[in-house]
Amino acid sequence: MCTALAAAVLALAAGGCKRAAHESGAAATADPLKVKVTPALLRSMTIGAPELQEVITEQTVAARVETDAARVARVGSPVDGRITRVLVFEGQKVRQGEVLAMLHSNALSDTQFAFVKAFSQEKLAEQAAARARLLVQSDVIGTAELQKREAEVLQTSTEVAALRAQLRGLGMSDRAIAQLETTRKLNSDYPIIASISGTVIERKVTLGQVVQPAELAFLIADLSNLWLVADVPEVSSSSLYKGKTVLATIPALPGITVKGTLTFVSPVVDAQTRTVRARMDLPNAEGAFKPDMLASMTFESTPQKGLTIPGAAVVREENKDQVFVQSGPDEFTMREVELGAEVSDRRVVLRGLSAQEKIALDGAFHLNNKRKQDQLKGGE
Repeated sequence: MCTALAAAVLALAAGGCKRAAHESGAAATADPLKVKVTPALLRSMTIGAPELQEVITEQTVAARVETDAARVARVGSPVDGRITRVLVFEGQKVRQGEVLAMLHSNALSDTQFAFVKAFSQEKLAEQAAARARLLVQSDVIGTAELQKREAEVLQTSTEVAALRAQLRGLGMSDRAIAQLETTRKLNSDYPIIASISGTVIERKVTLGQVVQPAELAFLIADLSNLWLVADVPEVSSSSLYKGKTVLATIPALPGITVKGTLTFVSPVVDAQTRTVRARMDLPNAEGAFKPDMLASMTFESTPQKGLTIPGAAVVREENKDQVFVQSGPDEFTMREVELGAEVSDRRVVLRGLSAQEKIALDGAFHLNNKRKQDQLKGGE
């Protein structure tokens, strides 16, 4: 009897060891992404499917401040010469017609000399023709001589007109040319004059420098209005159109947000960068904005249908977005999803979830804590 009792005790012990081993193995092989919830926790949660709704997202692209091309003037000298005076420098504001620099030009004085000479010859030819008319009336000379002298008048007047046009092309005003006709005084000093009012943003000449007509002497820009230009990636450019409302921020000027509309959208895609250029006007009456400042341009995308979930349904785990998908009446499985932009208090689902699946719309944080606690208990 004692032997039978001992055998029974050993059998019970062996069965207990087998059950313990089985339970230990089951715990070790449990899915770490699954979590079972209590009825109380389940009642406190909201469970539902992602919503399909019209989504309008915001796109932010890098931009930069540029001068308004319609308000920039390249100023140079139409004649070659040597700079004798520089009157303005970078950063100075100038008015249209203001003298920026002076140069000495032999080409200008040579043309003035030719003009004075031709003008004098024209006057002599006119006087000779007038005398010839009187002599023809007195029958002293024939009409052939009169015609010859009238042809000389035509020739000299044509030469004067050509030289006058040449002086205008060299920058002399009609008033200065008329003064040259009266005084016969040559002036080889030529002023380089501002063609617009604005700010000198570049100066390319120095005292004593020899300049040619094709060279830039000064660059003047009216900075009261600038451009904000962005190169928008091709994939995001479909929503762009002239008149679209955009917002701009400039890191160098924190706290300032500029609202404007697009005044230009390029009709072509840059083949090298695969971008579309867009710009808006940037009023700058106070002078706070400066060309070449870095900026950001934000605009809304084209409305489109998309799945969205509440922000409370998302947890961050291992630097990834996760949601809890219902896999049983009281069971949820954590799943990685790819999310897009935030729309109000919802997130756009790009990948990892279908419209038919049920998820925990809130309480994801508590579910994740419960999952971690179960893992710790299972490892004990």
